[in-house]
Amino acid sequence: MSDEKKYIMVEELKKHNKEDDLWISIQGKVYNVTDWVKEHPGGDIPIRSLAGQEATDAFIAFHPGTAWKYLDKFFTGYYLQDYQVSEVSKDYRNLCTEFAKAGMFEKKGHGVIYSLCFVTLLLSMSFSGVLLSNNFWIHMFSGALLGLSWMQISYLGHDSGHYLIMTTRGFNKLAQILTGNCLTGISIAWWKWTHNAHHVACNSLDHDPDLQHLPVFAVSSTFFKSLNSYFYGRELTFDSAAKFFVSYQHFTYYPIMCVARVNLFVQTLLLLFSKRKVPDRGLNILGILVFWTWFPLLVSTLPNWTERVLFVLISFCVTSLQHIQFTLNHFAADVYVGQPEGNDWFEKQTSGTIDIACSSWMDWFYGGLQFQLEHHLFPRLPRCHLRKVSPIVQDLCKKHNLPYRSLSFYEANVWTIRTLKTAAMQARGLLWEAVNTHG
Repeated sequence: MSDEKKYIMVEELKKHNKEDDLWISIQGKVYNVTDWVKEHPGGDIPIRSLAGQEATDAFIAFHPGTAWKYLDKFFTGYYLQDYQVSEVSKDYRNLCTEFAKAGMFEKKGHGVIYSLCFVTLLLSMSFSGVLLSNNFWIHMFSGALLGLSWMQISYLGHDSGHYLIMTTRGFNKLAQILTGNCLTGISIAWWKWTHNAHHVACNSLDHDPDLQHLPVFAVSSTFFKSLNSYFYGRELTFDSAAKFFVSYQHFTYYPIMCVARVNLFVQTLLLLFSKRKVPDRGLNILGILVFWTWFPLLVSTLPNWTERVLFVLISFCVTSLQHIQFTLNHFAADVYVGQPEGNDWFEKQTSGTIDIACSSWMDWFYGGLQFQLEHHLFPRLPRCHLRKVSPIVQDLCKKHNLPYRSLSFYEANVWTIRTLKTAAMQARGLLWEAVNTHG
């Protein structure tokens, strides 16, 4: 009788969704991860977002097969009595199994080597143009090359955060600190914190930090209700300043994207010097100090302040193409309010993402992330495989009557501006209503 299985219902599981009582279910087995959440390499936000839920698809998406053996120590002894798997989830899990058997998660091609060589070339040309020439236009071109190198470096940092691009975890962490902190000034710790939350809660207005840009942007009028950000733990206040900025966001979108990098620098510093637990805080701070040593020194070698300001601005403007790309992937997609649900993982990713269609020779420019849906469904899949699996994902979406949106870069911009303009017109109505009411 002692070997008899013990069961609980989904409704009982939902009650264990608090910070001091956190359970999740994976393939119908219930685990108590209350203490583990503090040590989870992916941070606490992903687990807390799925607390009290069946989270098999999310677990499969983010973890290699070797992670399953670590689950046993968290097993509560309970199984879900009403555990069910949707047809979409069955197909998704089968795909993950097929890709794993084919070794696709381990086969990374030579993309990392090519990217490292390309980044080295870009940085060498940029530094040489600044240090070895007195020509104004060469200096400005060098700024553009630096911005382009930052884009490519960010893709490497992104890849290293999702899977090992180096031979060991130690070298992979070194690659993260080098590509993120030392060369771009953006902490890999900050990136992991926000990016993992984004993947789990894709396009949730109150859970996804990649949509929470008040007071400057609001992709939905739902933000006008001053939502509480689960991620930041505070209210996203839609005050008079937000009404004003959002009212003109379809005009300010591109100018703000040109200086968006400044916000990333600020967010990095706010996290690293906060009271929040930050993995490898000292190493991250050291990497940031490296960046804020070489970058100002490089800029200071330019002959005058006009060139220095223009050099920095041009480098930021070129990099803004990447910031724009990331917003194109999500701003015009479907949004929702509330906690993400583990039992509709595939559906949420399809509704919250937009791919950017391009020729294969442009894959280097987008870093593989033009296949945004494919990346969200299989975040551990090296970018060299994303184009190959795209037709398979399209077929699966068609089979289950789910959206698969792939737009040209131009079309994606049109959709994004249209989304921003719609919310702007609604905010402008509130703004003029307030002006007329209060004089």
